[in-house]
Amino acid sequence: MERKEVIVSEQELARQKEFTRKMREMNDRRTRTPLALVDTFGCQQNVADGEVLMGMLREMGYELTRDENQADVILLNTCAIREHAEKRVYGHLGRLSHTKAAKPDQIICLCGCMAQQKVVADKVKNSYHHVDLVLGPQAEWRLPELLHEVYTKNKRVFSIENEHGRIAEDLPIVREGGVRAWVSIMYGCNNFCSYCIVPYVRGREKSRKPGDILAEFRGLVEAGYKEITLLGQNVNSYGKGLEEKVDFSDLLNLLCTVPGDYHIRFMTSHPKDASRKLIDTIAAQDHLCKHIHLPVQSGSDRILKEMNRHYTVAQYMDLVNYAKEKIPGVTFSSDIIVGFPGETEEDFQATLDLIQRVKYMQLFTFIYSKRTGTIAAKLPDPATHAEKAARMDRLLKLQDSIAFPMIAAMAGQTVKVLVEAAGRTPGTLNGRLDNNLVVEFPAEETLIGQYANVRLTGSRAALLVGELAE
Repeated sequence: MERKEVIVSEQELARQKEFTRKMREMNDRRTRTPLALVDTFGCQQNVADGEVLMGMLREMGYELTRDENQADVILLNTCAIREHAEKRVYGHLGRLSHTKAAKPDQIICLCGCMAQQKVVADKVKNSYHHVDLVLGPQAEWRLPELLHEVYTKNKRVFSIENEHGRIAEDLPIVREGGVRAWVSIMYGCNNFCSYCIVPYVRGREKSRKPGDILAEFRGLVEAGYKEITLLGQNVNSYGKGLEEKVDFSDLLNLLCTVPGDYHIRFMTSHPKDASRKLIDTIAAQDHLCKHIHLPVQSGSDRILKEMNRHYTVAQYMDLVNYAKEKIPGVTFSSDIIVGFPGETEEDFQATLDLIQRVKYMQLFTFIYSKRTGTIAAKLPDPATHAEKAARMDRLLKLQDSIAFPMIAAMAGQTVKVLVEAAGRTPGTLNGRLDNNLVVEFPAEETLIGQYANVRLTGSRAALLVGELAE
């Protein structure tokens, strides 16, 4: 795909600004300021997309609300990665029929990854008649035009055409919170893991220009954000298709030239594209968190091949061991899928063995969820849900037996903490360490948004506890 086909042109963006103006004029004529609600499900990329949706709505003259009954426009920003997420959305859509019955002029929109699937769009069209607008993530930059069409033509609008995703720069953003920020560096995915729907709904990989990323990043640092997370379905493949000869490590080094007191995280990092160059970059740059999220999915080479992951356990461990050698105190987290079709007890035991070898600080675990349209959906799956749940229970117990002592052993250390919010215990705050663990400690709320030195005094399971260091 040529670069000009990837970037939304200035003319197209100007067209959306014109519809934004028209929507604002319509809203200005109302007797009160209209309200909009964006409800986001799913991953960090969805959260970032939701912030853009809120930005566009605000420019159209809407104020933001969390009250479904008062909202004039409701956008459900959805996730399609697992069946459970989709069921939650359908349940939510069903409930919204009651808010619309009480408020007939209310506009209800389904957007995000779920909406990009034709089977979902057809189901909504035929069974959820109160939904006015359906648009996939590849059309979200056209929200002003599509919303204007709903209002002026008084009809339902469905925009799920597959454009393989396009990059629209300089869209407005309403960032939630002033401490942490998300920056999308690329969109889409080329990997086609056999269990995953993402490449079908977000299109092929497209990288933003490094200069555009740098400008957004610099603005966030100057605005006082302390932790900035770089987002992509596979950040390690950043740079492919760009005119500039640049990879992800080069981008990290570029961003680290920005002066300021901040940390950089990134996700998601695909093991097949992770390199020793990346590890060396993390080791060399103080701004980069010494924590690596490296989703392995399974410890069985046979299952990894069935998943179309393009690496072996040996290659994965080589990268992990190199990181442990080069980055003092590095910690790892990972994603694990339990119960992939055809997974045997031997395959599962290989996953447990890998967990013991790596010693992950955190694991994000999921029972396999069949996704229609993927290759894995066609594979025989003889294991029962009860068998998969039992394996999950064994895995979680093993992970706790590894991680909890590692966390408890940190007691006595004095650590730098980014203070984010009030803690669960009254009178406390919580914050995140460089290694992605959370610590809770007594302090005044004036510290929120700042760094603090905290002496760790103990832990409760995966939660560290401490006190301000003198």
